[in-house]
Parts: sequence; C-alpha cells; structure tokens
Amino acid sequence: MRRLPRVLFPLILLAAIGEARAQGNPIGALRSSSATLPDSPGALQKPQKPRPDPRCPAGAVVTSNSDAMNREEALAPCAQLPNPYQLFLNTTAPLPLSVKQKGFLAVRDVIDPFNLLTIAGNSAVNVGIDAHAAYGPGMRGFARNLAYGLSQEATGEFVGTFLICSLFHEDPHYHRLPDKKPLRRLVHAVSRTFVAQHDDGSLMPNYQNFITYPASAEISNLYVPGVHGNGPSTMARILTGLATDPITNLITEFLPDVARHVHIRVVFVQQIINQVASQRER
Repeated sequence: MRRLPRVLFPLILLAAIGEARAQGNPIGALRSSSATLPDSPGALQKPQKPRPDPRCPAGAVVTSNSDAMNREEALAPCAQLPNPYQLFLNTTAPLPLSVKQKGFLAVRDVIDPFNLLTIAGNSAVNVGIDAHAAYGPGMRGFARNLAYGLSQEATGEFVGTFLICSLFHEDPHYHRLPDKKPLRRLVHAVSRTFVAQHDDGSLMPNYQNFITYPASAEISNLYVPGVHGNGPSTMARILTGLATDPITNLITEFLPDVARHVHIRVVFVQQIINQVASQRER
C-alpha cells in the first residue's frame, strides 16, 4: 500500500499531459497551472511590474494580463488618462511631456483650425478697418497680414511651448482648479502668469512667459511691417503681453463652468486682446 502513490503519480502525470495536448496547450502550460495550485509554494505570485504602453502618453503605465489572448486585451486602456496635447487640464496632477511631445504640442497649437480661423479673422478685420496699413489693401494686404500673423504665432509657440519648456522642464499646460473656491481659483489664474508648474508638479518661475514675450517682440522687430523697433515701443509690447496674459487664464479657469467649448473662445479673445494692444503700441 505504501507504493501505491508512486504508481499512481506517473499515471496522473500522463493523463494531465494528454489533457493539455487535447486542449491545444503546450506542455509548459501544465507547469504554469500547477504553480498556481492553492497548496503549492508558488500560489502567491509576485505582482507583475507595470510596463509602458506605446499607445499611452509619456509616463503612463499599464499592467499586463496573463490570461489575455492577444495584445489588445493584455494592455489596460488609457481612456482615463488626460490627453497630453490639451492646453488646459482639469487637474493639477503632473502630466510630463517629452521634448518630442512638447514640439508636437507647439505644432498642434499653431495648426489648430480654430487658431487659424482666428488669425484669418483678425487679418480680415485689420485690412478692412485700415486699408492704408503697412500690409496694404485688398486681398494682397489680407494675405500679407495672414502670413505675418502665422509667422508670429509659430515663433511664439516654438520659443515658448517647445524651446523654453524643454530647456527648463516646464509644463506647458494650464492646470485648472474646478473644485476650489472662486477666490482661490482667481488667485491661481492670475499667478500662473508668473508661476508655472514643473514637469514633476512642483512650482517654478514661468520662464515660458518671461522669455517668450521679449523674444517674440525682438523677433517681430526684424521683419513685421509697421512695428516700431525702438526700445520704448518694444518694452511696451512686452509689458502689455504680460499684463494681458492673465485674461487667458481667467477665461480658461471659469468659462468651462458655463460652456464646454473653451478653446475656441480663449484663442479668439486672447488674439483680439493681443492685436489691439500691439496696434496701440506701434
């Protein structure tokens, strides 16, 4: 009777192997399944380390599912993560972007349909109001105004969103505080002109504003027609840009409480304010 288990074990093993082959599983599947038996030493397996998912934003991780039959099922969805290419986020949680992603965000900001529509609308209004402007009248003046507007927008995005934010590891997003009290949100929106968020979530000086406004003003002096390139006019444009910068944050912070189409209104209002300010300082 003592030798009975030794005789039964090979038979049980052969039967299990045959069952595994009948189900189309490799023999190695038997080893993995036996390791998860309640009484086996390997019953408590170590949790699998999270691994990056190429479909997710930078820093996002997903855990693999060993029971999944294909890769789509093996990767957890990233739908709950915010879109890294949105300018405005409803959370203060850090969403770090790589240098490549910051460059892509800058390009998206320039070619955004609503941004292009706003620049075109401003160009049409400027030419229609003053036919004797430096851009000239008619469609030719409109085309020149549009070209210069696009170049200024591209310069600002390249210097601010891509170059400065990459060099100083600054988060180019504006982080809203939708769950805070109105006064706290007001102070937050105004202070973001001078204080920014680091890629890791810590506070830092807003180098994007401190450097982009002077750089854009000096570059505009080189090629934009009708702009006074002297020191006082350039400094006035820089100070005007910093003074009107909180308006974008205020609209971004409070407008979603009333409407959802934030990006359209923010771009339109900010472009109008900047255009009026620059016209006054020329």
